[in-house]
Amino acid sequence: MRQGRRDGFREFAAGRSGHLYRSACLLASGDTHLAEDLVQETLGRMYLLWGRISRVDNPAAYAQTVLVRVFLTHQRRRSAGERPVGEFPEPGGPPTVSGADPALRLTLLEALGRLAPKDRAVLVLRYWEDRSVEETADAMKVSSAAVRTRSSRALTRLREQLGGNLAEFAGH
Repeated sequence: MRQGRRDGFREFAAGRSGHLYRSACLLASGDTHLAEDLVQETLGRMYLLWGRISRVDNPAAYAQTVLVRVFLTHQRRRSAGERPVGEFPEPGGPPTVSGADPALRLTLLEALGRLAPKDRAVLVLRYWEDRSVEETADAMKVSSAAVRTRSSRALTRLREQLGGNLAEFAGH
């Protein structure tokens, strides 16, 4: 029975780690090393409780919730204020939308990086993960009203940083 659980977890981890990594890259504002650490911590927590988690309706959604909570916990630590310096490397960099302009990607990641961690988490959950307000509230352990308010304010801050017009960054 233990071997079956381990195999089930391995299958789950292999199937979800790429998606978790892409989300983690957005949460970490393109810091791929931090993203890898967040995914490893998430999968480690999932493994410890896999017997119970494997019976929930949607283990993938649960994993995303764990990822966001791991990220927010990391941001509360003192060492979370450290930021890497230099330019983002192009090869093997953070995830992109197929055919997306690298300059646009970098601009968006930098803008996300200037947001507060909770603002970033709300935007990633709502618009990258396509979660509802209620699902986002549950993942972040806040009220639905707090999610709506934070989403609105975070989007306003992004628009201010980006000049309100993403088309100029996309080269259109």
